[in-house]
Amino acid sequence: MTHAKDFLVEIGTEELPPKALRSLMSAFGESLVAGIDAARLAHGDVCTFASPRRLAVLVSELAGQQEDRHTEQKGPPVKIAFDDTGKPTPAAEAFAKKCGVDVSSLDRNKTDKGEWLVYQRLEKGRAVAALLPGIVEASLGALPIPRRMRWGASDVEFVRPVHWVVLLHGNTSIKASIMGVDAGNETRGHRFHSSGSITIASPDTYLDALEKEGRVIAEFERRKAMVRSGVDAAAVSAGGQVVGGESLYEEVAALVEWPVPVLGSFDETFLALPREAIISTLTGHQRYFPVADESGGLLPKFVTVANLESKDPDQVRDGNERVIRPRLADATFFWDSDRKTPLARREAGLRDVVYQKGLGSLFDKSRRVADIAKRLASMLDHDELTVTRAATLAKCDLLTGMVGEFPELQGIMGGYYATASGESAEVAAAISEQYRPRFAGDALPASLDGQLLAVADKLDTLAGVFSLGKKPGGSRDPFGLRRAALGIVRLLIEAGLDVDLKALIADAVAVQPENDAGGDDIAGDLYVFITDRLRRYFLDRDAGLRAETFDAVMVRQPSSLLDFDRRLAAVQTFTHLEQAESLAAANKRIANILRKAGAADDLRIAKKLLQEDAEIALFSALESAQQKVGPLLAIRAYADVLNELADLRDPVDRFFDEVMVMADDASVRDNRLALLGELRALFLNVADISRLSIG
Repeated sequence: MTHAKDFLVEIGTEELPPKALRSLMSAFGESLVAGIDAARLAHGDVCTFASPRRLAVLVSELAGQQEDRHTEQKGPPVKIAFDDTGKPTPAAEAFAKKCGVDVSSLDRNKTDKGEWLVYQRLEKGRAVAALLPGIVEASLGALPIPRRMRWGASDVEFVRPVHWVVLLHGNTSIKASIMGVDAGNETRGHRFHSSGSITIASPDTYLDALEKEGRVIAEFERRKAMVRSGVDAAAVSAGGQVVGGESLYEEVAALVEWPVPVLGSFDETFLALPREAIISTLTGHQRYFPVADESGGLLPKFVTVANLESKDPDQVRDGNERVIRPRLADATFFWDSDRKTPLARREAGLRDVVYQKGLGSLFDKSRRVADIAKRLASMLDHDELTVTRAATLAKCDLLTGMVGEFPELQGIMGGYYATASGESAEVAAAISEQYRPRFAGDALPASLDGQLLAVADKLDTLAGVFSLGKKPGGSRDPFGLRRAALGIVRLLIEAGLDVDLKALIADAVAVQPENDAGGDDIAGDLYVFITDRLRRYFLDRDAGLRAETFDAVMVRQPSSLLDFDRRLAAVQTFTHLEQAESLAAANKRIANILRKAGAADDLRIAKKLLQEDAEIALFSALESAQQKVGPLLAIRAYADVLNELADLRDPVDRFFDEVMVMADDASVRDNRLALLGELRALFLNVADISRLSIG
């Protein structure tokens, strides 16, 4: 590599959005490397860094300039470029002018297809200093920033105002203006622990200089590890352990540059609040880490992470305790006040809250969900009273003060208030579980009533939005419909709910308010939308699953997703059988023959028309197989069905070796097509194995 040296770029800003910090860091690094690669600049490893006030990328061994390269531009054929006297034609003159040279400077390239004029030149590689500013600007412009901002009188737009820029190639500072700021080799450290600029002598001194002189840990993962270890140690010192800290470790690491854990406490009387209300107050508003004892009971303790080392830690602790006290007091007020009104008495108030224009009020949604849940319970021979009661009351907690202040507690608080109102434990549990799973990997409802209510609620949301013609397109999904569909897939399969999804979708569409779209069309579109999530679910669940295996089952469009799961498992097992390759090929051949022949679906086998020994043997094997697999299909023993059908390989192979399907005699031909049709139908009872590529 020519003059290869490490390259550092740092963009110094005001505090960046914490939840987006990691994605901004990764995107900056990826976009920058893509630009460097596109510019044909050789380089080594790439490291990305980020803290609340900076994004940085370090590229090791970046070449000092592009490699020279030879380019060739093809022109007109020689026979067109020159006339009979050898004089250049207008075609040759135009090509030379385009290349910026005289015709005499053009070369010729002879190929099997003729001789052509070409322009060959040596393109000198540009210096890295001339290329990097544009690459950096383009990389920053490509960052995933939903809403950009401008500051001062500048027209520059970025996620936050930019205050300094470092551009270093080796120990040489690259002079350029990035985001309206002159680049150099000076960075800035911690807001309070550092004063003035810090000179970066070379990229390899960047991390040490920031840490020692600026009191900034620029490595995101290292800073996160420091947050984790410090918080966990503080919790242990309080006689407990951190509750649900995983997502919070990441967010706090994006909020601090010099993490210092601080152990705090609150009044023990606040422990009378529901556990979730305390946790939400601590984590959601203040980013404090709750602490629990060995049995999981909350302690009146929390750990916060300061962004500095104070000379008076007690003052920092007191400040954080003062902040949390009124928040917990507010939660206590809402808890006490909300319980004065029984949950059922809030139901009428749902009429005054619009759920979605065109879909009525929250009261209307509750009634629709109750209807769908009742239908679900009927499909599963489950008592309808509990789930319909839970559905009726499920949205009432949205009118409470606690949920108004802590929206993330919807459903959870409904369960507490249902218990306080004298509702059964089953109703309360279903209400508290209605939104599960809320996100990928979230737990499913533990109770059957909760599972039915969750399916009904998600399905009503999907059917309602689809009936309005607002199904998601592209990456936009403002109603969270993909998440709702995946939740239904998980619930039906993982909770073992063996129901007719197509019928359930039709019911959900039928109870929606009047709409202009046809109900059958909406139901069909919704089935496809949900089963699209089904594909992603199975491929994510099983890394060894091939898309064609999924398609082999999907072509049958099973109504029950639980049934789909069983079919898929059976086909996967079948693909490992010795006979699978031959039978899959035979099914493909049969499908092609039937399609090309245009065979009618009502063809029936006439035993008297069977002539060849091979077709008689296949008919006999087919009859035997039909008798064996019938009972197995009835109990959905699909793996056993395919195992039985595997025995058909030899008679099928013999049939194709010895029998001419498209016989001259039309009756014989149709009889053989009928035989193949029944054979294919037998396999199609499970899946379309003709779609498999085995071997």
